[in-house]
Amino acid sequence: MQSVPQARIKICGITSVADALLAVNGGADAIGLVFYPPSPRNVAIDTAVAIAAAAGPFVTTVALFVNPEPALVETVLTRVRPHVLQFHGDESPAFCEQFGRPYMKAIRVRGDTSVLDAAAPFRSAAGILFDAWSEDRYGGTGKTFEWDKIKGIDGFPVILAGGLTPENVAEAIALTTPYAVDASGGVEASPGVKDSAKISRFVAEVRAAGRQSSGN
Repeated sequence: MQSVPQARIKICGITSVADALLAVNGGADAIGLVFYPPSPRNVAIDTAVAIAAAAGPFVTTVALFVNPEPALVETVLTRVRPHVLQFHGDESPAFCEQFGRPYMKAIRVRGDTSVLDAAAPFRSAAGILFDAWSEDRYGGTGKTFEWDKIKGIDGFPVILAGGLTPENVAEAIALTTPYAVDASGGVEASPGVKDSAKISRFVAEVRAAGRQSSGN
């Protein structure tokens, strides 16, 4: 009987201290702060500082960017002091590496995407996040993608995102056995406002999926 590691849980798109506490108290291992003005989940730096402090030292704070100016990343590093950077746009490996901090690279998956080819240049990443592709949006679409595309991938930590909800996350974990799962819209009452009951259900489903996997 082979044990499968429990998937970590990231709740992304946190916009307030109250929602950060909902995520942390609900069992999240990490929270995501979005620094991308077009997003309804964009957060001001002053607010992000307060959120990171409220989350505490044992919850990973992730700062998400989409094709940012380097100065913005440096400002966030200095003031918010996130543990990990997440690049969700069209950034090159050199761009991601220049800050000298652990980073995750998001790969937006569509029908013709070769996930291994897309991830290969980012060997320095702490993890690769797979999300649904959209022509005009960088994440936060609420859409899933064909999970079969990342089934059995190894060589780097896989973070699964894209339309995950309390209703489908167990199925997604069973199929892909990811290092972590990442939810945003699927645990919200409205864009940028988290829902305590949905977070609790999401976390419970992830934990249960891990127990079932380790028992197979």
